[in-house]
Parts: sequence; structure tokens; C-alpha cells
Amino acid sequence: MAMMTCSRIFLCYSTPRSQFPTVISSPSHFLTPKKATYKSTKHITLNANGGNSRFMARVSSSSAAEFPTNIGDMLSEVTIFTASGRPVLFKDLWDQTEGVAVVAFLRHFGCFCCWELASALKEAKPKFDSAGVKLIAVGVGTPDRARILAERVPFPMDSLYADPERKAYDVLGLYYGLGRTFFNPASAKVFSRLDKVKKAMENYTIKATPDDTSSVLQQGGMFVFKGKQLLYARKDEGTGDHAPLDDIFDVCCKTPVA
Repeated sequence: MAMMTCSRIFLCYSTPRSQFPTVISSPSHFLTPKKATYKSTKHITLNANGGNSRFMARVSSSSAAEFPTNIGDMLSEVTIFTASGRPVLFKDLWDQTEGVAVVAFLRHFGCFCCWELASALKEAKPKFDSAGVKLIAVGVGTPDRARILAERVPFPMDSLYADPERKAYDVLGLYYGLGRTFFNPASAKVFSRLDKVKKAMENYTIKATPDDTSSVLQQGGMFVFKGKQLLYARKDEGTGDHAPLDDIFDVCCKTPVA
């Protein structure tokens, strides 16, 4: 899926080259490792584009039980930004008493797999809204990069937030690193969704990528809260390893909404 040559990383997805960011420079700080904890996984097998090629991928076994019971309190005072640039505390994103919220952590605003996820979230949003569930997306990068994604996907700006310093990602212990980003077997799952990725990237631009190149090594995840209580948690094992939104909706439907 990826190869390294002369301090550059070449993405080798079988998609028209004009649609994908093909080269990302990698200065020394880009490769600086960050502490990451590897959880147990189970394997699934995927077919790519209905063909004979098969990819072995790992599915995260993360659950809410793996996080501290006070994780909601730990997140509450973290400051992130609206897509318009206004600072906001996590505790102000949804009702902290009984409100149900789905928080999708994107990798960064220039990640083409995240444009696919943002597109899927946008399509699913009316269903979550009708169930009384607030759908929130957070990405790594500055608000101006968030606006690029919001305008081009498009994605509702009032549901999109920027975490340029990855503060919330650190609190949640989301995975980070070169191996997770480019070489994790779970990343192969994107091959089963190339048609959706290409559609989501019709207006893609690499300009949404953060200036801080170390940010592109960040992985995302999906979390469901009721008030401050964490009901569901899943860390993305690799790039494009997203939680199925149908599963997330089922979790929300089993939770009474005030």
C-alpha cells in the first residue's frame, strides 16, 4: 500500500493518480514516533472491487470498558475550534446530562479517506438527527483547513470542529505513527470502498492537509456518549479503518434519548 524512497512516501492506491495526493515530504520531525498502545484485534478478509485479490485486515476490539469511567470529564475541558475559528470546550458540544452524541474523529482534513467518511456522515446525518442524536466530526488541522473540507465535500460547518494540537486525540489515546498510517493491515479495507472514495474526492484538494506534517500520522476513531458517559468506543487501527455507521446508529437506537 505504501513504499518509502528517498525520504518520501508514495501512496500506491490503485486509483487515478490525479485524484490522490501522491507524494508527502517527510522531514525528520515527520517520523518522530509518538506513544501508541496496540490493542488486540480480530481478522476479516476482504475482496477488492469484486475481484480475486484478497486483503487481510484487522478490526479494532476497542470498547468503552477500556477507557476510564471519567473519560467524559477528562474531555470536557479540552479546547478545540469551530470551523469558523471560535474556541469551544468539548463539554459545550452536546448536552452533558442526557444528550446522546456521536463524535467521529477524522485523521486530518487532507486525508482522502476522511473525505469519504465525512461524505458518509453527511448522508447519515438526517437519520441521526431524526433519532435525536447529535452527530459531530472532529479533525486534525486548523479551522481554515476544516472549512476547505466543509465547502468541498460539502459538510455542515456547524457539525465540524478542528483540533490542531490533537489534544482530544491524546486524551483518548488514539493511535499515531508511521506504521499505523501507511502499513497497518486494517488500511486494506479501503480497497473495498474505492468507488465511494473516488466519489467523495470529486472536489478534493491536498491544500486541506495540515502544515504540521507530523499530524498526518494521526489515526481517528468513533465514540458515542450519553451525557458524559461513554457508551461506545472504537479506535481506527489504520488509515480508512472506519466504524460502520449502521452499527453506530444501532448503538444510539438502544439508548433512550431525553
